[in-house]
Amino acid sequence: MMDMKQSIGELIESALQDCYPGVENLPSAQEVTGYLEIPPEKEMGDYAFPCFKLSRALHMGPPQIASALAGAVSAPHLCEAKQQGGYLNFFLNRDNFAQKTLEAVLAAGERYGASELGKGKTVCLDFSSINIAKRFHIGHLSTTMIGQSLRRIYDFLGYRTVAINHLGDWGTQFGKLICAYKLWGDQATVEQKGVEELTRLYVLFHEEAEKNPALEDEGRRWFKAIEDGDEEAMSLFNWFKELTLRDTQRVYDLLGVTFDSYNGEAFYNDKMGRVIDELKAKNLLTLSEGASIVDLDEEKTGMPPCLILKKDGATLYATRDIAAALWRKDEYDFDKCLYVVAYQQDLHFRQWFKVIEKMGYPWYKDLVHVAFGMISYEGQSLSTRKGHVVYLEELLLSAKEKALKIIEEKSPELENKDEVARQVGIGAVIYADLQAGRIKDIDFSWDRALSFDGETGPYVQYTHARCCSVLRKAAEYGEEEPDYTALGDDYAQELLRQLSRFPEAVKDAADRYEPSVMTRTVTELCKAYNKFYYENRILNAEPGERAARLRLTLAAKNAIKTGLYLIGMEAPERM
Repeated sequence: MMDMKQSIGELIESALQDCYPGVENLPSAQEVTGYLEIPPEKEMGDYAFPCFKLSRALHMGPPQIASALAGAVSAPHLCEAKQQGGYLNFFLNRDNFAQKTLEAVLAAGERYGASELGKGKTVCLDFSSINIAKRFHIGHLSTTMIGQSLRRIYDFLGYRTVAINHLGDWGTQFGKLICAYKLWGDQATVEQKGVEELTRLYVLFHEEAEKNPALEDEGRRWFKAIEDGDEEAMSLFNWFKELTLRDTQRVYDLLGVTFDSYNGEAFYNDKMGRVIDELKAKNLLTLSEGASIVDLDEEKTGMPPCLILKKDGATLYATRDIAAALWRKDEYDFDKCLYVVAYQQDLHFRQWFKVIEKMGYPWYKDLVHVAFGMISYEGQSLSTRKGHVVYLEELLLSAKEKALKIIEEKSPELENKDEVARQVGIGAVIYADLQAGRIKDIDFSWDRALSFDGETGPYVQYTHARCCSVLRKAAEYGEEEPDYTALGDDYAQELLRQLSRFPEAVKDAADRYEPSVMTRTVTELCKAYNKFYYENRILNAEPGERAARLRLTLAAKNAIKTGLYLIGMEAPERM
């Protein structure tokens, strides 16, 4: 627990001053707290202080320093200090640790781990970024759920967050789609089938254009009409956008995802002049084979020039991203702007981030590419061209149906089975996506995702439901005075340790832009609770023991529910 670590840090600071009076540049309690480590083996203590950090300042070997500090630390109510080589290992007073940890967790309730760390600061999160007139497929799952999880984590830490869905809503493909609709489309069918029908029309356009290349010119003509603000072209374009958002909203509703802004590529059409003008004014824009570029000094940076304008004067993604960043800084005055985009786009982001730096904006360092790996499905890589596409809505609905079958087998008497199946099925998909570090590639497997054993969504949700079940059965006992000595066994202490580290995990997840930190934290909490549950009597223990173990159960339930929320999952109370 952070205040437990801080208390140990203060003990070490005091011991240092007692052992080495007059020595300058001794670390403060805050610095010492930052040096504290969690030993690799439980037998080595709860925390360890590496004394080699002090060798240079004290001109002594780490074992000598550790020995001196061990003799100077005296706080039996808090911990016992023992030297082990160059380390000073701390063993917490188990009764005191149990009481202090549970008091902190239960006082905070489901806000345990929350803070005002980000008060007065704004984080913009650019994620999901769907394409207009295209269906939402499993390839969009990671950007959507990583972004949503990070948003909840930053909210939890007191930041103001702005969730942005940077729509892919610009390009000649929309002219082609209008052309296809005018030739072969039907308003009622498009209205009824939505993006599915728009996709059919777009595919049909390309098939017909191979036979009749003149269609390509017609598609470009319609896109020019959009650019010029033609009334009919804009009406159809906006209708296609509305149909797409209606389709994707069903998916977002299933996932519990919301946005503050849907400003996409089209929004920045009239804002790119500023980028061009600034680059020219700052002598950063140069011509190369007719195109306008910003030289990034490839020998030093390893990056080729950033292309800003094509030969025909058309803008590119980099131009729009720079324009968007400038507008967002003016509009939101962000402290960080995160771009949750696959790792294949790494060079693109490094290039235009460098352009922002060369433009003289110090906030270039606040632009962060939150990269993630690719996703495959049951061992098959996904490819639109090859027809290996898994649409996300169908995946989520299938997950719900599969979860319902499992629940009907395991818990046939369960009420509101449909609702629990929704929570479990969709939770299984989210957990599978956020389980590993975000940069790792994922192979989605139904057998793994929906298993109730091992590190899965159903396993952690079931543990929460188990806690709820214990607490429901305990209602008949009323208020009893807890005996914290009942939590001195290794299983209770491990669960307490996991609880105590929860606030640090939330902060670590934010610092590293890594939701999997929370997924692992929740999983370890559940493992620790289940071991505690199997190794200890709870309801039929003596009153004082029962009260202490029920408090620990309640604390675990709250932390698990909070952790699940932070990764975008719900916490069923019965399963």
